[in-house]
Amino acid sequence: MESLGLNYQQAQELADKYITDPMTRIHLRESEVIMRAVAKRFNEDEESWGIIGLLHDIDWDLTKGDTQQHCIKAQDILRDAGASEFLIETIASHGYGLELIPELFNKQRTTTLQHCLVAAETLTGLIFASALMQPDKKLASVSIESLKKKFKNKGFAARCNRELIMECEQAGIPLDDFLQIGLTAMQEVSGELGL
Repeated sequence: MESLGLNYQQAQELADKYITDPMTRIHLRESEVIMRAVAKRFNEDEESWGIIGLLHDIDWDLTKGDTQQHCIKAQDILRDAGASEFLIETIASHGYGLELIPELFNKQRTTTLQHCLVAAETLTGLIFASALMQPDKKLASVSIESLKKKFKNKGFAARCNRELIMECEQAGIPLDDFLQIGLTAMQEVSGELGL
């Protein structure tokens, strides 16, 4: 894997500087742990993949009111922090093809890492919503069978784009395996997530 230009401590400091919304912080942590778990499956550098998950929405607190700038401002933030162009492009890639971000709409994800990032960060919402539907609102109560059913029910967590989650298959991970990887990863840090 190419250099990211930032180590984990620097990435965490950057996230602390730019992300103050508690829900965004949770989402970043969820994305980080799923990316680490996916990296493990591919025998890739777990810390590097985790950094990508941690930083993928580094501009969200600044752009949630102007989504056309999401992933665009992130590039400047990351560049100013010393991130490599590889890291910057990988993070921007989760906005490729989205109508909400016209500047990135005509771009396509082409690498395993890019497909995994968009699939992982989108999956966090489905898993989080599944936990909230449990009587105890705990991740431990979410079964893989339940998660699979919720994935198929497009009315459930409707804003979680199933097509983006399915990009895991373009990375070579069958959907059922990916759902299990994501669920297990989030369950392992459920205390941190408040679930």
